[in-house]
Formats: sequence, C-alpha cells, structure tokens
Amino acid sequence: MAYDKATAERVRRLLKERKGIAEKALMGGLAFMADDVMCCSVSGRGGLLVRVIPETRETLLREPHAEPADMRGRQMTGFIRVQAEGYRTEPGLKAWVDRGLAAAAAKPKKPTAPKKARAAKRV
Repeated sequence: MAYDKATAERVRRLLKERKGIAEKALMGGLAFMADDVMCCSVSGRGGLLVRVIPETRETLLREPHAEPADMRGRQMTGFIRVQAEGYRTEPGLKAWVDRGLAAAAAKPKKPTAPKKARAAKRV
C-alpha cells in the first residue's frame, strides 16, 4: 500500500517554515525528519506514525483514533499510529505533528564519531 500523498502534502505545508526538516522514504511511507530524527511518518500501512515522549505514550494512546504502532509484530514503543480520522482537521494534524516534533527534540542526540584523518598518499 502506498502512503497517502495528500496527507504528506498537508504535513509538508505544516513544516515548510521550520529549519532542519527533511523527507525520507522509509518503510513504505514518507518520514519527516527534524534534525535527523524522525518526528512522524505518513505510513504506507495507513495512518500517521508519530514519535512520542515515552512518559506521554500511555496518555496519548487514550486519544481518539490513536493505537500502538507495531512493526512485524513488535510494538514500537517510541511511536504511536494515528488513524486518518484523528488528523482529519488541520488543528488535529498540527497537534500530532507538534507532538512528534517535541518528541524528536527531546530524543538524546547520538554522539558522532570523529572523522579519521586520511592517510597521505605515497608516491
């Protein structure tokens, strides 16, 4: 199943003024990355995957149209899936995207390995 291009365009419009946003084809959907961390994805399986702050996950799962996200039978504890009815309106979509952005910003950054110096080429 292909991801919903209309929803992807709606998310794109919400994020267009933000710096550090990139799009990436991922797992059959279109992921939106905030400073190299996925904040949300228009899923190829339907709905919107939204990154959540772990402490807020259980509360957010009580929201209408929100459910645990799973991948190959394993729950993705850092994400929830929101069915289309949960983001039908622009304020509804903005609320979910903002939650994803907040969770992406709160995620600890991975340390970057120092670049190795290139060995001089001998002649």
